Amino acid sequence: LVGLIEKLDLQLPLFFVFLAIYLVATLGNLCLMILTLLNSNLHTPMYFFLFNLSFIDLCYSSVFTPKMLMNFILRKNIISYTECMTQVYFFSFFAISECYILASMIYGRYIAICNPLLYNVIMSPELCLNLILGSYIIAFSNAVAHTACVLRLTCGANNINHYFCDIPPLLQLSYMSTYVYEFVIFVLF
Repeated sequence: LVGLIEKLDLQLPLFFVFLAIYLVATLGNLCLMILTLLNSNLHTPMYFFLFNLSFIDLCYSSVFTPKMLMNFILRKNIISYTECMTQVYFFSFFAISECYILASMIYGRYIAICNPLLYNVIMSPELCLNLILGSYIIAFSNAVAHTACVLRLTCGANNINHYFCDIPPLLQLSYMSTYVYEFVIFVLF
């Protein structure tokens, strides 16, 4: 991993800036999740989706931020192959989950606007749970496909010009043609 910046004197201030942003995001998501669980007035379909969205955002930011913060402190931008593939999988999983949960939330808003009297009947707890489970199942299968595509690449260089392991920088390192993998990524994402 090449990192965000090469100037050593800026790494410590950047560490504190990114740490503060990460802590605010983490605490904000945790507070929303706890508030949704504890307040029975918030046990509605929209807050159920917001709870899951907060959970995904919490996990999503935790995929690469701790490693990036460690790199700022240690000034060692190294990541193992296993860590890199783990980042690719979980980054893909949470990004795809977020997209499908947002689509489920849009469906809920559509029902609330177009059929307000039938909203509670249509957006039943069973349907909400099925939409969330469907989002996670689709995200799981797509993340497995993305990671499998990346695992099949043969790479020469081992320096990624990025601050975390992401699919496009990994595709740039490949010796072989990446057209098929780019097509799979385009179709699945």
